[in-house]
Amino acid sequence: MNEPRYNAIIADDHAIVRAGLKETLEKPGLIEPDGIRVLAEAGDGLTAIAEVRKHRPHLLLLDVSMPMAGGVEVLIEARRWSKDTKVVVLTGISAVGLVSDLIDTGVDGLFSKASDNEEFYQRLPGILRGQRHISDYFLKILEETPKPPVLTDRERQTLNMILAGRSNKEIAEGLGISVKTVDKHRTSLMQKLKVHSVPQLIARALKEGLIDPSKEL
Repeated sequence: MNEPRYNAIIADDHAIVRAGLKETLEKPGLIEPDGIRVLAEAGDGLTAIAEVRKHRPHLLLLDVSMPMAGGVEVLIEARRWSKDTKVVVLTGISAVGLVSDLIDTGVDGLFSKASDNEEFYQRLPGILRGQRHISDYFLKILEETPKPPVLTDRERQTLNMILAGRSNKEIAEGLGISVKTVDKHRTSLMQKLKVHSVPQLIARALKEGLIDPSKEL
């Protein structure tokens, strides 16, 4: 067997998933004639970023719900350290906010873990050679579901700190702004997300994919 033309890093917080993907990628003839060599595996977002920085792989196969750093964060950092790496996301999450963020950030491939493997096998060779593919599963979700409201960076920071149980005073100290400004951001969040309480805010933020459900609140 010849040396594989392409190599990859697999990032998923489940070891059994990584093992299955490794076997799939490296099997000759399934996706590439000589297989795709797996250089490293990562069980959290920070390790994934470090491995991309170290190896500069042709492919990063990424789950979006991992400890330490979320999928969009890893995607952005992967682009920063290795602009030629193709980033392909395999996820079981279908929140329209997350899907929109991944597409807007420039993911090369987006597949659902709930979908048939054949689509993944057939499309990955083209992605490695410069094509882009978003599964019809996600395109249908985007067509049928209104896009979530756009939040400013400050509103996202405030949202995350509210969900962590911080008071307005603690948020103000953490962000270096006044309590009055925090209250303004909180009011804006409530209006944009059309909620009237923190429990409703948490539920809406999870539904829209504005926060990572794997992270502790």
